Amino acid sequence: QVQLVESGGGLVQPGGSLRLSCTASGSIFSIASMGWYRQAPGKQREFVASITSSSSTNYLDFVKGRFTISRDNAKNTVYLQMNSLKPEDTAVYYCNADIEILGRRWGQGTQVTVSS
Repeated sequence: QVQLVESGGGLVQPGGSLRLSCTASGSIFSIASMGWYRQAPGKQREFVASITSSSSTNYLDFVKGRFTISRDNAKNTVYLQMNSLKPEDTAVYYCNADIEILGRRWGQGTQVTVSS
């Protein structure tokens, strides 16, 4: 079994920062892409950022320049550094990993709330 566990969510004021982490554990041979999605109340889940095993990145336009995705391949961990947070960033954030043979796996989600 493969498990993805996220951490780092919480409540932050507008303009503040948070760093999310997500670690994959279990029977993993290799991981291709890892990434983050988010889902706000009443909205569909949307793509936020992704990173390949060679560290090529892709971002939602709304977060470009504010969020940075990175990964530690040795630890099967992906990070999302979120700066200059806005109330519109409030959502449950989910990490995912495209694992060889097994396919895409998801974490359980972590709540990020941006409010004064």
